[in-house]
Amino acid sequence: MTARAAKHAGRHQWHDSAARRSRAPRHWLRAAAALFAIGYGANQFSSLMVMYREQAHYSAVTVAAFFGVYAAGLAPGLLLGGPASDRWGRRRLLLPALVVSAPASGVLALGGVAAVSEVALYTGRFLFGVVTGIAMAVGTTWAKELSQAPWDPGADAGAGARRAALGLSAGFGIGPLVAGVLAQWAPAPMELPYLVHIALTVAVVAAVAGLPETRPAGASRSGLRVHLPRRFRRVVAPMAPWVFGAPALSFAVQPAALGPRLAGFGLVYATLLTTVTLGAGIAVQSWARRTSPVTGSRLGLAALVAGLLVAAAAAAIGSAVLAVAAAVVLGASYGLCLVAGLIEVQRMAEPGRLGGLTAVFYALTYVGFALPVLLAALTGVAGYPVLLVGVALLAATSLALVARGGAGPARDLDASACSSDGSTGE
Repeated sequence: MTARAAKHAGRHQWHDSAARRSRAPRHWLRAAAALFAIGYGANQFSSLMVMYREQAHYSAVTVAAFFGVYAAGLAPGLLLGGPASDRWGRRRLLLPALVVSAPASGVLALGGVAAVSEVALYTGRFLFGVVTGIAMAVGTTWAKELSQAPWDPGADAGAGARRAALGLSAGFGIGPLVAGVLAQWAPAPMELPYLVHIALTVAVVAAVAGLPETRPAGASRSGLRVHLPRRFRRVVAPMAPWVFGAPALSFAVQPAALGPRLAGFGLVYATLLTTVTLGAGIAVQSWARRTSPVTGSRLGLAALVAGLLVAAAAAAIGSAVLAVAAAVVLGASYGLCLVAGLIEVQRMAEPGRLGGLTAVFYALTYVGFALPVLLAALTGVAGYPVLLVGVALLAATSLALVARGGAGPARDLDASACSSDGSTGE
């Protein structure tokens, strides 16, 4: 074949591939929409925490407990939902979780009724934790599997992780933005934000119902136990709690640290910090695709240390402006660590075990949401500036562990490791 003929053949092949990609249904987009809806509903509460503290007169520790009880429901949702979807299919787990998230929002809307307010908020947050755990594990796995052949043969190996992270992060960011704006300026501030989420969920359930099943029921008989590869234990596990620890420290701890300086603007400021944090996390994900997961995790943890030190300085001098800068850095840390962690998991998971390993990863990430509760409880011992410096030292320790654990080959050394092209699932 002549050089000209080879060039022509290559160009023809590229155009054929591009045409196939353009004609292929974007099934992954609907899976990402499910992650958006569940992230929206789960995180809309974060910008409303100040409202409950200022208008419902709950203490900072109680409001932080509302935040933390969500994690108590999330753990069983994740650890059972992910492996169960490997065995019984993605749709059978994700659709019911999405459906139940609507009445969970309805229960939270009762938080404005004085007689049942506290019970409703605890109950609604716990329910949201359970359904969010199921939806995150299953939705992320489904998006990944729909981002490979035969559903999307033109996608690269890391596309599933990035698409899942983008859908989830967009929901995490837009949910509190809309909820905060409605709570500040719209009528029925304790009810309307949740009604918006219910309407969104109805539309997404209709879109997800027709998605192709990527894991037929009975495809796996492995039960609900999850094997943790050595690389997961050495690299992913030390980083995982900081994935959501970083944004939680940004938009749950910083407003509390600034305290009276936000008088009259607490709700708007909490909404601003949430939006800036998660907006930075979304923005950095497009850049993260050009780095290896090893580099991404190291950069993410380094950004976390820097962001915590800036947050400590902001708390020490009472600067709301400096706290916004800290939110940008902490948000970048979140985005880098989330994408790096998902890519690592999808590369090392055995075929048929992706849902379970994804669930364990997410369960570890949510350990970070305990940090606001812990720091609020420790404020009688030390102020927020000192506490944030202490957390920065812990983050630096995690960075050292990840750097040491990731110094070896990118593939896990266990015999059970799967192919490095990220093609897990069927």
